[in-house]
Amino acid sequence: MEYSDEYRDKAIVHGLARAIAAEVSSQRAYRFMEFCGGHTHAISRYGLEDLLPANVRMIHGPGCPVCVLPAGRIDMAIQLANRPEVTLCVYGDLMRAPGSRGQSLLRAKSLGADIRMVYSTLDAMRVAEQAPGRQVVFFAIGFETTTPPTAVMVRMAENKRLEGLSVFCNHVLTPSAMHSILENPKIRNTGGRAIDGFIGPAHVSAIIGTQPYESLAEQFEKPIVVAGFEPLDVLQAILMLVRQVNQYRHEVENQYSRAVTREGNRRAKEEVSQVFELREQFEWRGLGLVSSSGLKLKRSYAKFDAEIRFALHNMRVPDNPACECCAILRGAKRPIDCKLFGNACTPETPMGACMVSSEGSCAAYWTYGRLRDEQLRQTS
Repeated sequence: MEYSDEYRDKAIVHGLARAIAAEVSSQRAYRFMEFCGGHTHAISRYGLEDLLPANVRMIHGPGCPVCVLPAGRIDMAIQLANRPEVTLCVYGDLMRAPGSRGQSLLRAKSLGADIRMVYSTLDAMRVAEQAPGRQVVFFAIGFETTTPPTAVMVRMAENKRLEGLSVFCNHVLTPSAMHSILENPKIRNTGGRAIDGFIGPAHVSAIIGTQPYESLAEQFEKPIVVAGFEPLDVLQAILMLVRQVNQYRHEVENQYSRAVTREGNRRAKEEVSQVFELREQFEWRGLGLVSSSGLKLKRSYAKFDAEIRFALHNMRVPDNPACECCAILRGAKRPIDCKLFGNACTPETPMGACMVSSEGSCAAYWTYGRLRDEQLRQTS
């Protein structure tokens, strides 16, 4: 196959659905978590859950970096942006991400903070080059997919002697979060039953490869299938998971072989390893403190670390108690289980990160499945 529409062929889609139905056992339930928000949106957009047998359920996982960023880190960024000498550069999805007490970067900007929306690390560098008298801070966020560009930016800033540029680093690691989900019984046992396997993230795996998941599959005896984002990708991954469960296997399989290898992108990983090192722990919204799950700049690049430059202290603040985002991120609840969903919380008036982010599960339900799921809730 060469074109995306070939991965949406209806005949093949229904053929895969029939294959899944033929191979599932009526004597058990299957619960698979898709870690990535891109998969959640694909499942909702193409109505894939409607094609699955009743005893195959997809559990929505952490989703995306904006969703899992805790409110305290947003508060720290706002604290930075409110300094008169600072220009804060952020990606668009972050602007409305909720901090504590109704704060957001968008609100801080409306009150006068110098916050610039950028589309790449190069944009942040241009801001620093054009404003040599300012302290320009790049709000770095993302899973392994967006970490290499940040590493390259830091090395370029050193070569160009951009002393006014620094990084507020919030890059996090997918395998560590998956380990936390599987290790913690309060998280992994959703609705009284354990998660049976994972659909692994696609873009992340294009960087790190499939090898980092092998120890997880072995330790916790859970199959992991890395998959692409098209309907055929997702359904084939589900079929592969069903077969592993039925055969009592727990292996890492690569459905997305057209973009992912076992080794991953060696050049990208080298760039990251030159600039970053592990934090002992990092807080995830919904998962709490997760060991070895975040990155920070190495000591040799400490002069570009905004947390050191501005003597920032890590902040932990409670989430909105009325919002079920934390439970949704760990798969314990669905968006429609939240009383705010579709009422106080919509894309126009988001109350939680899962509705703010373009890859959030609440945004997916609203965009593609709200009316259907609302009808199911009313008739259940």
